[in-house]
Amino acid sequence: MEVLRVARPALAASSAPGSRPLRGAPRRLPPGAWRAAGSAPRLRRRLGDLPLTFCAAEKREEVLPPAFEEKDESEVLLPAEAPGSGPCFDEAPEVLGAEGSKGRMRSSTIAATVSEEKHENVGEEKQSRPVIRYNIIFVTAEAAPYSKTGGLGDVCGSLPIALAARGHRVMVVSPRYLDGVSDEKFANAVDTGCRIKISCFGGQQEVAFFQEYRAGVDWVFVDHLSYHRPGNPYGDVYGAYGDNQWVFPTWARTHALDPGKSVNLLKGAVVTVDRIVTVSQGYSWEITTPEGGYGLHELLNSRKSVLNGITNGIDVGDWDPASDQHIQFHYSVNDLSGKVKCKMALQEEFGLDVRPDCPLIGFIGRLDMQKGTDLIMMAMPELMKEDIQFVMLGSGDAGTEQWMRTAESIYRDKFRGWVGFNVAISHRITAGCDILLMPSRFEPCGLNQLYAMRYGTVPVVHATGGLKDTVENFNPYANEGSGKGTGWAFSPLSKDSMLKALNLAIRTYRDFKPSWEGLMKRGMSKDFTWDNAAAQYEQVFGWAFIDPPYVR
Repeated sequence: MEVLRVARPALAASSAPGSRPLRGAPRRLPPGAWRAAGSAPRLRRRLGDLPLTFCAAEKREEVLPPAFEEKDESEVLLPAEAPGSGPCFDEAPEVLGAEGSKGRMRSSTIAATVSEEKHENVGEEKQSRPVIRYNIIFVTAEAAPYSKTGGLGDVCGSLPIALAARGHRVMVVSPRYLDGVSDEKFANAVDTGCRIKISCFGGQQEVAFFQEYRAGVDWVFVDHLSYHRPGNPYGDVYGAYGDNQWVFPTWARTHALDPGKSVNLLKGAVVTVDRIVTVSQGYSWEITTPEGGYGLHELLNSRKSVLNGITNGIDVGDWDPASDQHIQFHYSVNDLSGKVKCKMALQEEFGLDVRPDCPLIGFIGRLDMQKGTDLIMMAMPELMKEDIQFVMLGSGDAGTEQWMRTAESIYRDKFRGWVGFNVAISHRITAGCDILLMPSRFEPCGLNQLYAMRYGTVPVVHATGGLKDTVENFNPYANEGSGKGTGWAFSPLSKDSMLKALNLAIRTYRDFKPSWEGLMKRGMSKDFTWDNAAAQYEQVFGWAFIDPPYVR
């Protein structure tokens, strides 16, 4: 979940041209309303914080409309952490004007400032039109390719690049994880020479900053000994790190949200921010229910008017069947001949009988209850009665890993499991399978179903969160019999419901080839690019500046 906080009102940014309208659009206030409300348009920064950028950037001529000439730029913050959670909180705040190119970022937030350029539209009548450009800072625990344990790393590694490509000035701030000794992923990041002291863990901690400029984005890495431990960002072979749930000291407790022993940063953000964004519209509704809100549902319900969902994009450079370096044969929506060749290569690689006409079903993901692997295990005896093949890739629950090994020995000609994770294998399963199964109990967005559709692999998913948003149920009778839809989304979450959807998919694949090809091509034609997602984020940024600030 991302959150937006606006420090003060600013220019009314219009929706990005061609972007899909989102729920929760604010009511535009009349000109001068902010002055009437007495809101002071001041950009508050902190002295001594990390400079906004360490690299040369293209100089922009920023022209404000006459009504705003005496006002300075605005700030959007995403996501907000508890007060005092970052460096330099003891210094007095500095107020910068519109010329604040020397601006500083406030730690533990994602900040965006608005400026305006003028350009002319090309047409029969040329007229000037304002273009909104933002300065945006992402502060995140993960950012691929530097660090990644899941979807957060993908989002914060790709969305900033898409926003930069659309003309915004973007920075990403993330820890410099060394996994014990290796700094290979940060080889191009240079030491900025900036050092600050933070009072925590019973003493003064020195923090350094490294920086790399790549793909139009400033990547800033926070360096401290606590990020040099072996393991992933959150734990090692012995479990989660004990300081993940760090208790804030007394001086950091400046909000009534904190009743005592610990601080819920997410709750603090939800209470104070101006906008809340989840990674799908379906999930934005689910978190307002007792089942999906995990104790925060009433609070999120109270802020439903500023709650939006934007589906994640995918990296179409890495995930493109026409050029994917991990697959042996390439294909496209206009030439599907390479798809069946990828299938045959996958069958051979996994030691299955090479049968082009046999439905091949795949699963890629963590082996745990959230991903619905228990349903797969329960359904496998019935599923194996069908003339199909099934491949699984994943790691996690030790019992499920052992079940995969046992299933291989029981269903020698039909089932193969790969315990662990391998990027190349995940690409080859996505390209080679006919059907991708995702019976997740909950899924804020989900990426594998997006990859599958791009590769002409038809998804069968549980109708939850982002899966329900992105997979349209197949209807063979729509559009005068030509059909519509990109897969099957089953509900409720049960073995019988999942088997029913799988049997429909298997029968369609086997007996209705034209319909199946239509499913493949409609999925491959969907626009799940990050550019599409970035346009919708611009829309939310604009709304954040139109609404009055939630916390003054």
